[in-house]
Amino acid sequence: MKGMVETLILARPRGFCAGVVMAIEAVERAAEELQDQGELVVYHEIVHNRTVVERLRAKGVHFVEELKEVEALRASRPLANTIVFSAHGHPPGVRKEAAQMGLTLLDATCPLVTKVHTEARRYAQEGYWILLIGDSSEHQEIKGTYGEAPERTILVAVHTHVGKDPRLADPRSVEVPDPERVVVLTQTTLSVDDTLATIALLKERFPNLVVPKRKDLCYATQNRQEAVRRIAPKVDLFLVLTSPHSSNGMRLFELAQRLVGRAHAIESVQELKEEWLQGVRRVGVTSAASTPEDLVQEVVTYFRARNPGLEVLEEGEPEEVAFRMPRPIPPEEALRG
Repeated sequence: MKGMVETLILARPRGFCAGVVMAIEAVERAAEELQDQGELVVYHEIVHNRTVVERLRAKGVHFVEELKEVEALRASRPLANTIVFSAHGHPPGVRKEAAQMGLTLLDATCPLVTKVHTEARRYAQEGYWILLIGDSSEHQEIKGTYGEAPERTILVAVHTHVGKDPRLADPRSVEVPDPERVVVLTQTTLSVDDTLATIALLKERFPNLVVPKRKDLCYATQNRQEAVRRIAPKVDLFLVLTSPHSSNGMRLFELAQRLVGRAHAIESVQELKEEWLQGVRRVGVTSAASTPEDLVQEVVTYFRARNPGLEVLEEGEPEEVAFRMPRPIPPEEALRG
């Protein structure tokens, strides 16, 4: 029977991580503080969530994929002389180009992504070849990290994604000029299991492979995946609220599908289908690190309305992490390095 869900289990942690909170708040503050100058521009979507982006657009924020779009916008409206860089990170050449345009920089890159950038620069300077594991060469985080040392970096596919992107090498056959000086770095939002399996394959190929002591997968990615693991044995169906463009969200969906066998990735409650609930008594719910909590609560409201005796549980512990707001960097300072 449909509509007979008895229990809804909400994963904790879920939704916004500290990096996303910092990035969104940085945009909102800047848009308000600089409104006398004009409208604010953000390089790339601040986070990969359509609802977040549309809500910021409604406040007069503009998103560009190339810096040349800034001048085109300026021709039709007053713009603040500041550009915000998204949470995913960006190549250093983009920052230099923005500074050369005379723009003040507000870098909302997640500090955990910045850590990987720092590692890439350090290992390149020490003469290592960098194997950078990612799920797409077009992901902004991969572009940013690759841009730190493109001449020393080789993009490698997660072992489950081999062949999906021709720019990503197979970890079983990737070649490097010096097999004795190789280090592995990773996109921060990958599946923990798949990343460890991919690193193991690389270790077989390169016995002297250096794996940084500090895990490059971010704490939020790992915590959300662990929350799904805890809940999976207790539910018949898992719902993951995520944008299809969110790497961490889609990895949550893949994990839930593998563990439960019945999972769906949805952007909002409007995508939820009644037929998915056939024979379902217990439903797990989680959300990507860039999904607003009110979208989760709309799912809760949906189930409460159709199941009067519904029990709603929260399992797990919330995160207690916060990152400092980025400070504006004048163009002359950015050009100095």
